Amino acid sequence: MKSHKLKLLAAGVSLAVAQIASAGTDTYFVPLTASAAVTMPNSNEELTAPWEAPAGLIQSNLTSLHEVEDAAHQSVVRVPGLGTGASMMDMIAFDDTGDYLFIPHETFVGAGVTRYDIANDRSDVLFRGDLEGLNGDWSNDWGAFDPSTWTTNGTLFLAEEWSGEGRVMEVLNPMADPADIEIRELESIANVSHEGLRFSNDGGALYFVDEDRSGSIYKLVFNDPSDYAKGGTTYVLTATNFAGDPTENYNHPANSGEARWGQANWTPITDADGNPLTATDPFDNAGGPGNRAGRRAADEVNGTPYGRPEDIEVGTLDNGNEVLYFAATSERTVYSVEMLDNNEAIVREFASDANTPKNAGFPATSGEMNSPDNLAQDHYGNIYVIEDAPNGSDVGGDVWFARDTDGDGVAESLDHMLSNRVDGSESTGMIFHPVDGNKFAIAIQHPDSTDLSQVPEGHGDAIWMFEIPHNMLNPSVEKRGMNPSVKNANARARFKR
Repeated sequence: MKSHKLKLLAAGVSLAVAQIASAGTDTYFVPLTASAAVTMPNSNEELTAPWEAPAGLIQSNLTSLHEVEDAAHQSVVRVPGLGTGASMMDMIAFDDTGDYLFIPHETFVGAGVTRYDIANDRSDVLFRGDLEGLNGDWSNDWGAFDPSTWTTNGTLFLAEEWSGEGRVMEVLNPMADPADIEIRELESIANVSHEGLRFSNDGGALYFVDEDRSGSIYKLVFNDPSDYAKGGTTYVLTATNFAGDPTENYNHPANSGEARWGQANWTPITDADGNPLTATDPFDNAGGPGNRAGRRAADEVNGTPYGRPEDIEVGTLDNGNEVLYFAATSERTVYSVEMLDNNEAIVREFASDANTPKNAGFPATSGEMNSPDNLAQDHYGNIYVIEDAPNGSDVGGDVWFARDTDGDGVAESLDHMLSNRVDGSESTGMIFHPVDGNKFAIAIQHPDSTDLSQVPEGHGDAIWMFEIPHNMLNPSVEKRGMNPSVKNANARARFKR
């Protein structure tokens, strides 16, 4: 196990918080009827209102790469020579009070994290890599921090996706002075291309995914939830009727038509002490970005392959069972996994572009859910689906409200909520405030305005806050007899155990 105590120079901020609530409520806004047109870099829309939004929703800028770099007392990560990838603020996380945001940076090398103090509008780098990953030395360097998650122990998780070694890092004292920050690698978590990281409702397990076109879904049941380094049993999700080739992509001819839904099991790849049950050691991080040993271990036990599973959320169905949601970007689909006894589960299609009605009961939309990437969950159990487009196209990527009013893990409608109009960017890291359920934060990542060689004085990666007026959301909640103060109390208790 590696421990580091680092004094560093630069970083960014990211959000992720799990909620305990039953899904979901009626739609509380009038949905959009089309995706937005993308505007020029540094346009008035990028600077004042990056998303086209329904009437009533209020969006305001918290911070941006341009603002931080203009202030001598602040710090942020900008990796030299990477253009629009120089900062890449990704999946932000709130602390348990909602006073701070943590912003991870999805840079090729030199990845780090920034803590953003909302009230004082101040960004401070907590740690960053030394750039030696360029030379193959990852001992004090990290790449592609995609997810960040505030933990039930008051620490912070960060994890590597497409660069680095597929590691999960834990910041042990995320509220400390940057000079005193302590981090450690969690060698108890399998090495994969990490994106979604969320805890079970009781805090005793961690769900995570492997962001690959042959990616699987994992669960680590902790031996001691008060110390994640002590590890536990790692499982991979295996659909009972899947008879394809787990080493191939989800859409390979060997897997075409094979069932990846229905009855499923959590199949162990380690014993209770974390020792591998597979020939491949899932914790092996040798070999750099090309080695994701957890993936090969999952293949050995027929771990079901999905098409780029990315973000995840954990909630509760109306029948009281825990449910895991995950977005499969390549499949234009979001799945739900209902947890049963004895490590059994049921996998369902929660929502898809092909099969789920859009704006049901409202005027139709021409928008498509063509790249579901991130997920968010509000205090009432509603799931939001965030696309990673436009990525250079002339039509913005969207945010969808997945309406599941009966809480059965299958959405009745995808309602068009937001559309991103910032050139070259994607929306990411949408997360609801842990105390005020009518607020959520969301990031603009890798816009063209981050590349100062092409856009001098560019606004760059940015974090925004949305406010949903209480007279919009609360009446929808009251229709189902929900008490938002109770839901918020449940969410707060989650962090203060």
